[in-house]
Amino acid sequence: MRDPIRVLVVDDSALMRKLIPLALQQDPGIEVIATAMDGNFALKKIREFHPNVVTLDLDMPEMDGMETLRQIMHGERVPVIVVSSQNSESAGAALKALSLGALDFIAKPDSALAGNIDSIQKELIQKVKVAAASGMPQLVSTVASARDGGPRKRKPAQKPSKVIAVGVSTGGPNALQYLFSHLPEDFRGSLVVVQHMPQGFTEMFARRLDEQSPIEVKEAQSGDVLIAGRALICPGNRHIRIHRMAEADVVVLTDQPPLKGHRPSADVLFRSIAREFGREAVAVLMTGMGDDGADGMGDVFRAGGLTLAQSLDTCIVESMPRSAIDRGWVTRVVPLSMLALQLQAHCFTAPASPAIPVVAK
Repeated sequence: MRDPIRVLVVDDSALMRKLIPLALQQDPGIEVIATAMDGNFALKKIREFHPNVVTLDLDMPEMDGMETLRQIMHGERVPVIVVSSQNSESAGAALKALSLGALDFIAKPDSALAGNIDSIQKELIQKVKVAAASGMPQLVSTVASARDGGPRKRKPAQKPSKVIAVGVSTGGPNALQYLFSHLPEDFRGSLVVVQHMPQGFTEMFARRLDEQSPIEVKEAQSGDVLIAGRALICPGNRHIRIHRMAEADVVVLTDQPPLKGHRPSADVLFRSIAREFGREAVAVLMTGMGDDGADGMGDVFRAGGLTLAQSLDTCIVESMPRSAIDRGWVTRVVPLSMLALQLQAHCFTAPASPAIPVVAK
């Protein structure tokens, strides 16, 4: 019998230090070996108890979560799951924590009542297990952004030579930052991305990617036109589909029920591009937990489209691309370091597209 996963829970709230362990210990494979109220106590207990995983609140007195995370990454080297509040300030902090080395994050419920903790129990247990199995993530470095931080130069909106649908989950923020930072400003494709992320986090995520990328990045809105050199990030808790129209292709957001527990769902996005674009469809599965996107990638493959998977050795968590590879739906397996070049080459070989009579949002 395997030893249980040893977890240290770090949170300044006494109530959360009771509720999170209660939630985690519903799974017999997890043991909460200690709790800590701030970073100083957390570092001492890591050295004393040697946990397999740390859950970390960011807003704490004395040594806050961000400094605690830095010290864990440079010293103790334990996988960290950030447990963050659901507001714009906390969203920015959670995304920064991922760039510093946290494996993943989970949004606290609106209020710290036991019933609300139950609502995230399954996700919390799943992410702790993935963290224990994955170990320390290997951070990817990005190239310097081609932008100077000022406003973008307005350029004519061009129809993309290819529309590329991307599904990504755990490890995705850093992987997408790496990918987008290696795409040129004049990239001829248009990207539509499903990143598993809670509602309220994706707008901040898109803004951060936009600041760090030569291409334009924004959170998608229903009716957004697909244009060359832009990536649209699906909002948390919505599905996104692509509709092909006479003058331009647009995205549509819906509130249909989650598919296999996911909203947004990469399967929903991939099925829409298979239906609308057929042989011209491009689907990419990157690092992530679970099998979202595998069935939809099968639809793209059967339609004759191009299907790419991030190579397993460059994933933080490999199960999303592996699920499609194992089912035989992947045309090419590409390491993260080569993915931008692969997409550029595929988009460049497509015919150039004319300007479209819209103003890019």
